[in-house]
Amino acid sequence: MCRDGSATYAAAIRRALPKAVQVADRWHLWHGLCVAVDRKVKAHSPCWAPGPKARTTLERWQQIHDLLAGGTGLLEYARRLQLSLNAIKRYARAEKPERLLQLPKYRPTLVDPCREHLRQRRQDAPGTPVQHLLEEINALGYTGSLNLLHKYINQGRVEADRSPISPKRLARVLLPRPDNHSEARQEIAAKVAAACTEMTLLLDHVDSFAGLLTPRDEVS
Repeated sequence: MCRDGSATYAAAIRRALPKAVQVADRWHLWHGLCVAVDRKVKAHSPCWAPGPKARTTLERWQQIHDLLAGGTGLLEYARRLQLSLNAIKRYARAEKPERLLQLPKYRPTLVDPCREHLRQRRQDAPGTPVQHLLEEINALGYTGSLNLLHKYINQGRVEADRSPISPKRLARVLLPRPDNHSEARQEIAAKVAAACTEMTLLLDHVDSFAGLLTPRDEVS
């Protein structure tokens, strides 16, 4: 009896046909993997797309948990790392560093195409007035207002960590047709697999499923 992953459906089959062998079709198997991959990629986005802030958080989490293993008190952690006690508690409660990390989610704005120019200018000359920055990006084609630029900068979007690819897009790249693994996909997958142990295991599962689901010629 072919079915999806519904526990209710499985129970009904067991009652009606207790001797039937329950199996899942290829579509539902692959769909279930797609859902799992999407969730895992989002959860580990700081691993495969870390920026300066994410790296600092990862390093700090490791420092605090190393101290926890040594039995030092939380107040001593705060003194050594020059962090507030509440911050130390937040890091200590996190079983994994990924729980402390979340990539910013912003809606697209007219400033986005000029972001790298603004980032470089603020690195080279942090005191440059926003009005001067506006004049510079106007020359680059920016058509938005001064207020929009102010808001963009004040939100920290110029310096914020941002992945060149969204988690949803990456999940789609990692989940091609089982019989169609392009060279570009393999290159991206190799980088993602090297990000952390969980991503390595995830890609192993994806490739294993692809092998299982690839159509094969009938064996006579």
